[in-house]
Amino acid sequence: MKWSWRLGWIGGIALYVHATFLLLLAWVAIGEYQRSQSPAAALSGVLFVLVVFATVVLHELGHALSARRYGIHTRDITLLPIGGVARLERMPREPKQELVVALAGPAVNVVIAGLLYLWLRVTGGIPGPGATWTSIFESGFVGQLLYTNLIIVGFNLIPAFPMDGGRVLRALLAMRSGDYPRATETAARVGRFFALVFGIVGIFFLEQPFLALIALFVCLGAAGEAAAVQTSAMLDGVPIQRLMITDVQTLAPDDPLSRPVRLILDGFQQDFPVVEHGTMRGMLTRAALLKALAERGENVRVGDVMARDFQQASPQETAEEVLARLRACGCHSMPVIRDGQLLGVLTMDNVAEYVMVQAALRGDRARFVPA
Repeated sequence: MKWSWRLGWIGGIALYVHATFLLLLAWVAIGEYQRSQSPAAALSGVLFVLVVFATVVLHELGHALSARRYGIHTRDITLLPIGGVARLERMPREPKQELVVALAGPAVNVVIAGLLYLWLRVTGGIPGPGATWTSIFESGFVGQLLYTNLIIVGFNLIPAFPMDGGRVLRALLAMRSGDYPRATETAARVGRFFALVFGIVGIFFLEQPFLALIALFVCLGAAGEAAAVQTSAMLDGVPIQRLMITDVQTLAPDDPLSRPVRLILDGFQQDFPVVEHGTMRGMLTRAALLKALAERGENVRVGDVMARDFQQASPQETAEEVLARLRACGCHSMPVIRDGQLLGVLTMDNVAEYVMVQAALRGDRARFVPA
């Protein structure tokens, strides 16, 4: 994710923090200082937010480690002002597996809340036998953290994408009907309904713009999830040879960079396979071409600029498999090769065009989601 910095690794998963998270810390510090005129209070507020987000990281690790049980890798975890996001390479397509993965995150917060409650009982931190949740919240740092973890559980279990509750709802619907795309569309409609409720309540009743921001996040997440599943369903089992471009302009290692420049201006191709004596030798991407032009000019050999280590696909693979690899590597194009011979190139653009054509034939309004 852009504007993110890596903090480190946890369990083999990269942990990032988004730049906007620092704005949240600044907002909390300023607000606490204005309320109390105390630097110590401002520091305490920031510390509390950091501890809360530490539990958010554990929440996301719950998802990631449960997904790992089913052979699903987690690319990274990113901390945002609205919470954490674990980027799984894919969600389980088995409803029971998705149910386990979706519930693993809130289960972590339930365990944390339970441990904090036991700590308060042992240390006498609970005000008394008739204590309310409000009194527990006001009992100090640990009580506030306990209360916040319960809020995280409740909020995440709202049946709206992209929250955990939306995935739980989809899994339950898919287990009942056996139709994963239809279950996704139903769960997405429920998510859009909750987004509308959040927006109305946040703007007109509570006057909380943050709730309206969450509504927008939920609405976009629901739409994106539905579109992604529709795309996956349309590509399921489709051989890559049905989608790949076969009319491909290729380069030779000894060609000057002026040749791909002319090819880009004359046509639509962005990335170029580099072929020598009928064998694929490398890949020249548009980004690498532009960088080389800026640094070394257009008389440089293609062979001096091309990538010799590049992602490639075989004609036996399905479109969905190759699309997942395109997303993972951040590539725009991937050559399809058999025994070193170039057969064609698959790009994000022609995958999108295939999906749009199939959607039109079905009378759907599906759209392609590249990532």
